[in-house]
Amino acid sequence: MKTLISAVLLCFLTTLAHAAGIKVVQIPSDAEGPALKAMVWTPCSMPASEVRIGPYVLKGQRDCPTVGGKHPLIVISHGHGGSYLGHHDLAETLADAGFVVAAINHPGDTFSDMSRAGELSEFVERPTDIKRLIDYMLSAAPDAANIDPQRIGFFGFSRGGYTGLVLAGGIPDFLHADVPCTDPNAPICEQLQRQEVSVGPLTHDARIKAFVLADPLNVFPTAESLKNIKAPIQLWASEFGGDGVLPRNTPALADTLPQRPEYHRVANAAHFAFLAPCSDAMKHDVPELCVDANGFDRIAFHRQLDDMALAFFRANVQ
Repeated sequence: MKTLISAVLLCFLTTLAHAAGIKVVQIPSDAEGPALKAMVWTPCSMPASEVRIGPYVLKGQRDCPTVGGKHPLIVISHGHGGSYLGHHDLAETLADAGFVVAAINHPGDTFSDMSRAGELSEFVERPTDIKRLIDYMLSAAPDAANIDPQRIGFFGFSRGGYTGLVLAGGIPDFLHADVPCTDPNAPICEQLQRQEVSVGPLTHDARIKAFVLADPLNVFPTAESLKNIKAPIQLWASEFGGDGVLPRNTPALADTLPQRPEYHRVANAAHFAFLAPCSDAMKHDVPELCVDANGFDRIAFHRQLDDMALAFFRANVQ
């Protein structure tokens, strides 16, 4: 009995002591696009500590060896001008629970490179970026041998949510979408005014089995534009929206999808509440992204968001 209790306690303590292994990788350029910078989180047996990357404070261990066998993979797509660290708390939660997680900076539409953020080409290339990320994670990545290619999920925020809808089979209709042009001088807004929008071939990826989408940019106004989406979706909507996402856009998406998603409306929240809780330095430097109005508790909300996303991925991917 003593031996059994000791074994149970050891197992329990080991479970408590794990962390997310954190590493940065570079995906080489190829015929489909430029080099991609990615952050990868993996299951790790070492205790968690603070990992500071710029103004971000992560919880995990740098370059920790990945434990266990074949893990499911979750890929993350950030929003307009975002970063692969924008949802690090979710990545840490998933890695602690046995997932490999990978996020990229989308070239031309990330915090350090906004050169093509206002161009239609960015909306065409984003899904291809994620397809290339998955290709790399399953083949050349340091953790490729630890990933089960049959168990892949996706998380996307804002334009990252748009990216997920295209990957799932959606066909955007920019001309008829209920999305305001926040910068009338942006090339895409000028194209819309001239009604000269053609997206050409788009990348879909049937390897992705389930999607969690937070305040997605909804340029899918009709059932026809969404008819090919079959994968299960967990859909989150902020009450107030922001950054081009109107409060009515995500509820409209929930009503238009061919299968009703698992839908959650976050009361008293604005668009950027879906970004990871910020460090004190970030609250000071970028309060518009980090400081919520009306007493909204981002830390408490993210405990709920991370736990419910984990439960959804466990039910539909793992």
